[in-house]
Amino acid sequence: MINLSDQAIASKTEQPLPGAPENWKRFFSFSTDHKVIGIQYIVTAFFFFLIGGIFAMIIRGELITPEADLVDRTVYNAMFTMHGTVMLFLWTFPVLAGLANYLVPLMIGARDMAFPRPNAAAFWMVPVFGTILMASFLVPGGPAQTGWWSYPPASLQNPTGNLINGQFLWLLAVALSGVSSIMGAVNIVTTIIRMRAPGMTFFRMPIFVWTVLSAQIIQLFGLPALTAGAVMLMCDLTVGTTFFDPATGGQPVLFQHFFWFYSHPAVYVIILPIFGIFSELLPVYARKPLFGYKVVAVSSLIIVTLSAVVWVHHMFASGTPGWMRMLFMFSTMLISVPTGIKVFAWVATVWGGKLRLNTAMLFALGGLVMFVFSGITGIMLSAVPVDIHVNNTYFVVGHFHYVIYGAVVMGIYAAIYHWFPKMTGRMYYEGLGKLHFALTFIGANLNFFPMHPLGLQGMPRRVASYDPEFAFWNVIASLGAFLLGMSTLPFILNMVSSWVQGEKAPANPWRAIGLEWLVSSPPPHENFEEIPIVVAEPYGYGKQEPLVANINALEVESEHN
Repeated sequence: MINLSDQAIASKTEQPLPGAPENWKRFFSFSTDHKVIGIQYIVTAFFFFLIGGIFAMIIRGELITPEADLVDRTVYNAMFTMHGTVMLFLWTFPVLAGLANYLVPLMIGARDMAFPRPNAAAFWMVPVFGTILMASFLVPGGPAQTGWWSYPPASLQNPTGNLINGQFLWLLAVALSGVSSIMGAVNIVTTIIRMRAPGMTFFRMPIFVWTVLSAQIIQLFGLPALTAGAVMLMCDLTVGTTFFDPATGGQPVLFQHFFWFYSHPAVYVIILPIFGIFSELLPVYARKPLFGYKVVAVSSLIIVTLSAVVWVHHMFASGTPGWMRMLFMFSTMLISVPTGIKVFAWVATVWGGKLRLNTAMLFALGGLVMFVFSGITGIMLSAVPVDIHVNNTYFVVGHFHYVIYGAVVMGIYAAIYHWFPKMTGRMYYEGLGKLHFALTFIGANLNFFPMHPLGLQGMPRRVASYDPEFAFWNVIASLGAFLLGMSTLPFILNMVSSWVQGEKAPANPWRAIGLEWLVSSPPPHENFEEIPIVVAEPYGYGKQEPLVANINALEVESEHN
């Protein structure tokens, strides 16, 4: 284990850039500090996460009874569309961008991102397109009502006759989101490739950096397709082009290709950093090196390659030719192999370890369990006969939410708890954290598991009313959703109170290995007074060798733990 003298680190106080805002004010400024931008991303994303959660509870409130008796059907469709859009484009992508912004430069020994000003601009586009999306509630007809995928020809309908309508604002927000994410991807990939510290070879990079690099490569080759599709659909809606309108010779299925060419790989954009978080946290709290480090690292790149040939999996029921169905069924099943490699590595890492079940570790293990379950149902959905049978049923919804909430959100919570002392210099309250985990884990399973039997029984998705035979499982799912909504309260209380008056954190409270833990908490403005020279592998628990040859002229001690 790598350990530093707390007294020596404490003497290295943070020195803000001359003229830069101090304390909380800097988070409301156009800062170019990657750490400030990272926290801005995380806090902004969590604000929209709460909004998306409110939409979800309205949906589940409607579905607690078979009759559509809570909101108007058009309102339900708007809530359904906005929930999915907010949770993907305003929660998962921005919050993961925030974690990458904060951690990657610290982990690779860089002082900042490669392009600080475009990095700041990419963040400030998030509240802009978020505001545009929320403004759709104020236009005649309300927000878009065609789901977060916005398939034509339904998305080309304009009953209000107004140029500025909810669907137009939805497309504009998605296009701006694409531009923001592409800017961020260019920045992150350049930073990782060009700004690593001396000695930080690719196979000395932390796995989180590997997974972020892999995810952003997918962004670079896949996201332009979605952005272009959104712009083309916006042109059909506003200026009379005929790309996707079947009434004028357009091809609506072409939009599905544009959409899913990115939106299925987008699942890996989201889940790959979570894999990195699991790979960082499990060794720390098991006190063992990550099993199969190089294989786990390379498996991320294999996922990137295979993600380019899976998108038609979502179009099996769209008149896809038989040969294409077989090809994409095979590629979808094949991508489970590098993913399974990671799961086996994590199990081998914790097996026989000295587990510390604090809040971060509980969320990591809980997320791993739910991801394994989602992987089982994912293999089922990759098979053409099963996929066609449960197409557009709640089975698909349940699988998707086990991935996005069960694995991704649980992993995000694990990361926030793990790196909270590094970001704030304060310790969180363990009791509130464990209460948060219990409510989240129970609520998520109560909410999403019932969707699987509902789907197998034939309940269609995207409906406000349903046959009474589906009532039992829907009541359970709705109660779980309300519990899941309540679970955020102890998290908010914990984060705010801990940041304001929590116990002062030492530089390395978890006794972890990694460059980010070799500087004070929170880190100085430019991270390192002297760029470290990396001389050892990043997962050396139990080894008697230092990680770096120099770090701010401080002595680095290595001890067996």
